[in-house]
Amino acid sequence: MHCHPDQLANGSEVASDAERLGLALFCVTVSPADALAALERFDVNPNVFVGAGLHPWWLADGRCSESDIEAAARLVATSRLIGEIGLDFNGPRAETAALQERGLSAILQSCARHPVPGRVLSLHAGKAAGRVLDLLEEFTIPEHASCIFHWFSGTSEELTRARRTGCLFSVNERMLASKRGREYARQIPLERLLIETDAPRTFGQRSSAAALGNSLERTLDALASIRPESRNRIANQAVALGMELLSV
Repeated sequence: MHCHPDQLANGSEVASDAERLGLALFCVTVSPADALAALERFDVNPNVFVGAGLHPWWLADGRCSESDIEAAARLVATSRLIGEIGLDFNGPRAETAALQERGLSAILQSCARHPVPGRVLSLHAGKAAGRVLDLLEEFTIPEHASCIFHWFSGTSEELTRARRTGCLFSVNERMLASKRGREYARQIPLERLLIETDAPRTFGQRSSAAALGNSLERTLDALASIRPESRNRIANQAVALGMELLSV
C-alpha cells in the first residue's frame, strides 16, 4: 500500500512480474511530473495504482518548487489516489516548514474543493504528524477521504489523535525493526492496518516482485508475533482493506 516502482531501474519488469504473483501495488510518486510519467508507464499494468504526489523532501531540497505546488494542486483535483504527500521537519528540512505547509495546504484545499468518491491519501509525516493532522482537519479531509499514515513515527499522543480522527496506518518491516514501531503496530486497530514495503530504499536501483512479496511476508510474520490475531487473519484483513481502497 506504499511503494515507488516508478523509481526502480526495472520498474516495468517488476510491475509485470508482480501481476503474475498476484501483487497489487500502490505506486506513490514524488512530484506531479513523476505522477504523470508513472500513469503513462503503468497504464498497461492493471495491478499498479498510481497516486499523484508531491514529496516534502523534494520541496525541502529544491527539487520541487512553487510551480510544482500549483501543478500538484491541479492534478489532485481530478485524482482519486494521492500520495506521497505530507510534511517532514527532521533536521535541516524544518527550515523549509513554511514552504512544505504551503504545498500540503494547496493539495488538501484542492481535494476539499473537488471531492472524488473513494479518494485515498498516503501521508508522510516526519516529526510533523500533529501538523499534518491539523491540516487534514482544517480542510475536513477525513470526512470524505481515506487518510493513510505510512510508516507512522509520531508521538504516542499523535497516534491516539490519528486513530481518533479515523486515519489508517500502513506498516513495513523497517518500522517493525524498532521497539516504538512495534508498539505502535500493536496498538493500531486491525481494521485500520495495512502493509507496505516503501521500496526501493535507494531510488534508481533494481529489484524484483519476489523481493517485494518477501518483504510483505516478513512484515506479516512480525505483526503476527506482536498482535493477538493469527497471521492469516491479519493478512486477510489487510488484503481486503487494501483491495477496497484501491478498488481492485
